[in-house]
Amino acid sequence: MTVNLAVVPVAGRGTRLLPLTKSQPKEMLPVGRKPVVQYVVEELGRCGIGRLLFVTGPGKTAIENHFDIDAELIANLRETGKEELLGELAFEREDIEYFYTRQRRQLGLGHAVLCSRPVVGNQPFVVALGDSIIGRNAESRVVATMIEHFLASGADAIVALEEVSPREVVHYGIAQPKTAGGEVFELADLIEKPSVEESPSNLAVAARYVFSPAIFDCLAATQPGTGGEIQLTDAIRMLIERGRRVLGVRLNRDERRFDIGNFESYFLAFAEFALADPQLGAAMREKLGALLGREKGSPCC
Repeated sequence: MTVNLAVVPVAGRGTRLLPLTKSQPKEMLPVGRKPVVQYVVEELGRCGIGRLLFVTGPGKTAIENHFDIDAELIANLRETGKEELLGELAFEREDIEYFYTRQRRQLGLGHAVLCSRPVVGNQPFVVALGDSIIGRNAESRVVATMIEHFLASGADAIVALEEVSPREVVHYGIAQPKTAGGEVFELADLIEKPSVEESPSNLAVAARYVFSPAIFDCLAATQPGTGGEIQLTDAIRMLIERGRRVLGVRLNRDERRFDIGNFESYFLAFAEFALADPQLGAAMREKLGALLGREKGSPCC
């Protein structure tokens, strides 16, 4: 058995990034030289994923268009002597099959994953959130590591986890480890957005999962929570309550999550990727340093 199918939920409206997301998907916002979702797809491809199912919603056709092979654009580049730009379209030729299904109602991440059930069927699969990059330039191998542990352990779920500062736990699903230490450990519970005082750890769910089909029964049985949404975290908790084994895999230090969920995180991600650009990064650092120097020396009023 292997795992080569990934579900990528991209149906959210991205309201915290308005007006940027009024007419374009949040997942298509540029970070450095690429849109967010392209980093996600390239990461999955490097981890051995050969089939990819987008769970889309209204206004998301730009994602489908982006991963189509654009023969007209290729011909135009050749005809106008811009062959050097063809390399920028290499992602179109990735050995990945793309599929699309719709989340017809905005009922949360858990519901979006449940919408994939008719396509996924009775096979294990990865879930990778389409608005989160893991590692600078998405060079992370965490999904491949998670698949290895999933196949070796007989677990029904593997969850990627990232250490966050104690004050940030209120923004994430937080893991309660059953066993301490190590890169991989069993989970006793997951708590959605706990208070700082009640948080069982500072290990936050980090946008990558591997599931057996057992998650679908739990999602179907999960009651809607705040805002009528079905939470994926609640379904994972149900797996644990039913005696199923759920493991956590800790991200390495160089596999930080870039969550393009609000303007602060988006600005920080774009700045870091731009400053690391192999061609323009050095010049950007110089210009930014000069800009910050001018602002520091300017009068405050």
